[in-house]
Amino acid sequence: MCLGIPGEVVELLTDQPDLAQVEVSGVRRAINIALLEEEGVAPGDWILIHVGFALSKIDEAEARAAMEFLEQMGAAYDDEIDALKESGDG
Repeated sequence: MCLGIPGEVVELLTDQPDLAQVEVSGVRRAINIALLEEEGVAPGDWILIHVGFALSKIDEAEARAAMEFLEQMGAAYDDEIDALKESGDG
């Protein structure tokens, strides 16, 4: 099952302008934000992530509601977080 996961932008990586450090449930990863170039992404923004790419900006309320829903899904959510952890260093 593939899920879009909400994450909060923590830092823009100045040496790699298409990447941002994003936190998802305590896990930090570099996420590609190139698809949101026209919208502009800044620390504190919430984004919807799928397979390492930011798909859209969302507001904090929408992010929290999505996280609650995902947490209720149990194993599918845990599998997606495990895949995020295994995807690279953070």
